[in-house]
Amino acid sequence: MLLFEAGVSSSPSSSGLENQIFQYIDLHQNEFIQTLKEWVAVESDSIQPRLRQEVIRMVELTADRLRALGATVGLVKLGSHKLPDGQSLLLPPLILAELGKDPQKPTVCFYGHVDVQPAKKEDGWKTDPYTLTETDGNLYGRGATDNKGPVLAWINAVDVFRALKLDMPVNFKFIIEGMEEAGSLGLEELIKKENQLFFSDVDYIVISDNLWLSNRKPALTYGTRGNLCFFVEVQCGERDLHSGSFGGIIHEPMTDLIALLDSLVDTSGHILIPGVYDNVASLMEEEKKLYEAIEFDLEEHKNNSGVKKFLYDTKEEVLMHLWRYPSLSIHGIEGAFHEPGIKTVIPARVIGKFSIRQVPHMDISIGERQVIQYLEDVFSKRNSPNKLKVSVPISAMPWVADINSPLYTAARRAIKTVFGQDPEMIRDGSTIPIAQTFQNITRKSVMMLPIGAADDGEHSQNEKISRHNYIQGTKLFATFFLEIAKLHGQLQEASNTMTTN
Repeated sequence: MLLFEAGVSSSPSSSGLENQIFQYIDLHQNEFIQTLKEWVAVESDSIQPRLRQEVIRMVELTADRLRALGATVGLVKLGSHKLPDGQSLLLPPLILAELGKDPQKPTVCFYGHVDVQPAKKEDGWKTDPYTLTETDGNLYGRGATDNKGPVLAWINAVDVFRALKLDMPVNFKFIIEGMEEAGSLGLEELIKKENQLFFSDVDYIVISDNLWLSNRKPALTYGTRGNLCFFVEVQCGERDLHSGSFGGIIHEPMTDLIALLDSLVDTSGHILIPGVYDNVASLMEEEKKLYEAIEFDLEEHKNNSGVKKFLYDTKEEVLMHLWRYPSLSIHGIEGAFHEPGIKTVIPARVIGKFSIRQVPHMDISIGERQVIQYLEDVFSKRNSPNKLKVSVPISAMPWVADINSPLYTAARRAIKTVFGQDPEMIRDGSTIPIAQTFQNITRKSVMMLPIGAADDGEHSQNEKISRHNYIQGTKLFATFFLEIAKLHGQLQEASNTMTTN
């Protein structure tokens, strides 16, 4: 078989050992894709209760794959959770696995998830979402990029060392769950419980559950925004009313709600709630240079999103408002008629749903108070007799990492070796709570190392990962193991020298 045509089999900076590893990965790429096909075929949708057994089957399949590596695998029971209808449903077990306990080597823990978002072909998929299909170099299927592909790429990278009878460069630990898409139920409590046990000897934690900024250039993610979600409920009575009998003589809840929602942001996207921007960090020159150096194609980003115009015209402004400034988005209204046609009814109770993506240094509890106070003030000026209730169903803190830590240094070197170019240093505008959770509880160094491209369509129809990214991503992980082992050893040696002196 020819070496992988679309990628870089080796770069000028590759060592003989790396070239040996790369060649093995190239020669076995079809086997890696076949395994991904088997994983995608499992409909491990954690959102729909009827598919819970499939999620459990997917977790057990992953555990078997780890055992084949030689890892010690534990399946931790997380109990059950209550559904909206009051029924109790078993949570899938969570995997805690480890491979290697050499005290002279660093221990790297990998987090991933093997559950997926719902998907049906009639939603607009070109192929069956649970049949991995290769078209024009892309591997289409639910979970291909989020997150089964990256989880398998990491496992495959570890397996290369076993297959080639090479010494494992680091000790490995794995924490893999099956409820990420449904809120990671039970995960935070388990991390707290295992902090002095499973995580006690962990040096570094790596997450690969996000995407590059572009379709072509690799990236390292060093920050994410948090999320503060709100329900705004307005109620006038116990039952819906006929607009012919009551329209024009009552304060309608929908009118109140629309006024409240309309008061949140202006036409430029600026949040109108007083105090929201008070704790946003000032833009420093060093950070500004990071944005200027990023090769970000505005037109490509527009094409990926399907919109014709952004609120801002330069890449720097767009990136800053995606990553380092808060944003407010309105998501929907519950209780209003939304079917085709028209229903001339006045809803008795409506709930508006919106969220604020928070950035580092913003405090969740302060933000919550600011929003509630503002909405109550706006509502009071309307002199409406209706009842207002504001609640916060979900909140998650933002996360930011030190880009000069050994983790990021090793990853930059690995990306340069595999892809022949330096990575973009990016933040992610979305919220990935697990990064902040790991950092807060374990106090370990955490990094996000994506291998998926910007157009992979996670959570969307026709989700995919390219063959190129899946295979080169496997090489990247293997090279990263070598680089972090080397760097960790140098740091230990330097520390010992200082202690001796």
